[in-house]
Amino acid sequence: MPLFYGMYFDPTYILVIIGFIITMIASANVKSTFAKYDKQLSRYGLTGAEAARKILDANGLYNVRIEHVNGRLSDHFDPKNSVIRLSDATYNSTSVAAIGVAAHECGHAVQHQVGYVPIKVRNGIVPFVNICNYASLPLIVIGLIMGSRGYNLAMLGVILFCAVLVFQLVTLPTETNASKRALQTIEGMNLLSGDELVGARKVLSAAAMTYFAAVASTALQVLRLFLIVQNSNRRNR
Repeated sequence: MPLFYGMYFDPTYILVIIGFIITMIASANVKSTFAKYDKQLSRYGLTGAEAARKILDANGLYNVRIEHVNGRLSDHFDPKNSVIRLSDATYNSTSVAAIGVAAHECGHAVQHQVGYVPIKVRNGIVPFVNICNYASLPLIVIGLIMGSRGYNLAMLGVILFCAVLVFQLVTLPTETNASKRALQTIEGMNLLSGDELVGARKVLSAAAMTYFAAVASTALQVLRLFLIVQNSNRRNR
């Protein structure tokens, strides 16, 4: 949506700016926290890949492969191919941060193994959310162009955009649970201990805040779109 409507400033754009600031703060925090504990090497000398392999094997996930991918903090679990992909900063690193991140991705693999409900819901609604996301903004724009006659169409677009917020809300317990499993496993298998465990917890907590920031940013965007449609309808009456 534009910053200006004709010659009038759109005050709802402030909501976008607030969301952007929240997201940037969370992103900067996770990067700085990871960088700090990336310098702290684990006393047992395990790499992220080795720690991941131990965790997977301990949970009977021998079929889940571990691959090295380029990038930094691009780590993820691919359930379709049963692969955990660890980035440059994680795969061969023996740092506390790397082991924490690797264990987190293993947590997602375990979630799939045990049928953790939130991750099943999240994966199940992905196609629906994608359709809603692509359709929402065109419907809003067309509805606004139509004036008061397009109010219902524009509101339908806002409602469809809410699917993105729902997806992010479902993602929250999925990510926090994966981190909880990771920390319990790290401690239980004695992969890290003492101040190392504290460092891994801080890394995963900082990463979790990025998901909360994403929810806040999207919620503000939903509010903005709703206000735009309502204000447009009032002007066109």
